[in-house]
Amino acid sequence: MESNGSWKMEEPWDTCTKSDLKTECPPHYTPNTAAIKIEKSTSVSKMSLKLICFFLCALIAPNLTGEDALLPAPQNISILSTNMKHFLTWSPVIIQGETVRYSVEFQGEYEREYANESWIPISECSLITATVCNITEDISATVAYNLRVRADVGPRRSEWGTLKGFFNRVTTSLTPPLMKVIADGYHLLVELEDMGPAFQFCVVYWKKGQESRIQQKVVKEVSSVVHLDTMEAGPDYCVKAQTYVEAINRSSSFSQTQCVRAQGGTSMWLVTALFSSAGLAVAALTLPFLTWKTCKIFQYSCCPVAVLPDTLKVSEAPTQLILCGSEEAEQCDVMVCVMPSEEVLRLWIQETL
Repeated sequence: MESNGSWKMEEPWDTCTKSDLKTECPPHYTPNTAAIKIEKSTSVSKMSLKLICFFLCALIAPNLTGEDALLPAPQNISILSTNMKHFLTWSPVIIQGETVRYSVEFQGEYEREYANESWIPISECSLITATVCNITEDISATVAYNLRVRADVGPRRSEWGTLKGFFNRVTTSLTPPLMKVIADGYHLLVELEDMGPAFQFCVVYWKKGQESRIQQKVVKEVSSVVHLDTMEAGPDYCVKAQTYVEAINRSSSFSQTQCVRAQGGTSMWLVTALFSSAGLAVAALTLPFLTWKTCKIFQYSCCPVAVLPDTLKVSEAPTQLILCGSEEAEQCDVMVCVMPSEEVLRLWIQETL
């Protein structure tokens, strides 16, 4: 206010608003309505911007939630283990229009106690579409194992679904071996199923009616038919077997008993009789010949026959010699020369050679 009693407007008062008139504005001051209108329009624009952001977030949020939300974890995780073959199974995670893949990890006693509870992925069961995983090669020790499964759809993943409790291969179910008992003549044979290198077989056999005299044979390697015993003709022989796994020190129950009888008993007697008859016939035919031949050999050895030399043999008939004239007889007499028998034999040998 000046000395003449009139008010002088200063520049700061030009920005007074309606809310400021109660305290700060002079009593005779007229409010700046333009400033008030500007403030109202600014507030309205801010509210409009907030509403637009709200609606945009409401529209975009469902799509973002669908992409980033976790998948449901696999359920009903269990293990099927028979004859040292172990399979992890679980219920499928169903997502409409999507292919769900699964990954499996295991944790053994070493990982829990000495490796900070780490988990080892199973490479054969990484991002697979099946709901079963063969974990036989990974369960390599008789200790407690834990296993878990996770579902994947693109970048989206589920939480790990973990097996309830631990699994130890000592709990595997053992079944009796498949076998076939064979009677090959008088030989008792058995053919066993090849169940793998970890399996041995205990084969029990006995003669029917003599169950107290049971015999046993351990088969460690199944390569071919196993020979058990030599049977007698007549009674039946019975066989049964069970599996044994040394790694877990457990045996299965025994298989069903199979009995066989020695084959070809009658035919063997027939063959024996035929061979005996043939032997007698051959002996009957050859005995006379052998007797005659033996006699000839003895006769030649003991009483050899002397052969007359050709020079002493008479070439003409005796009647012609008698009819010869005296001259011829004298000539013949002149030609006769008496020689010792030794000289005759020597001459004969010379002529023969």
